[in-house]
Amino acid sequence: MIELEPGNALDIALQEDSHGRDRVVVMLQAHGCELNLTPHQARVLATELIMAVNRAEVRSNLKHNPNMVRGVQPAEQKRSLFSQAFAK
Repeated sequence: MIELEPGNALDIALQEDSHGRDRVVVMLQAHGCELNLTPHQARVLATELIMAVNRAEVRSNLKHNPNMVRGVQPAEQKRSLFSQAFAK
């Protein structure tokens, strides 16, 4: 169970339907919503979630990490940084 906010949780369970097939059930408790997915559909949903989180993490890192280089630096600037590093 994943608590989203007080009184609102997301629950994921593996259930078997009336024909004996596996189903992945995703329930949002506070609203009584339920997704009843095949294992393939659940895998696709999980992949999409992971890809969205990865994009968000990359975007956040680019915004907040001052050590990340954005864009292409001119060759002279690259050489001067290299020279400065080995000047000592």
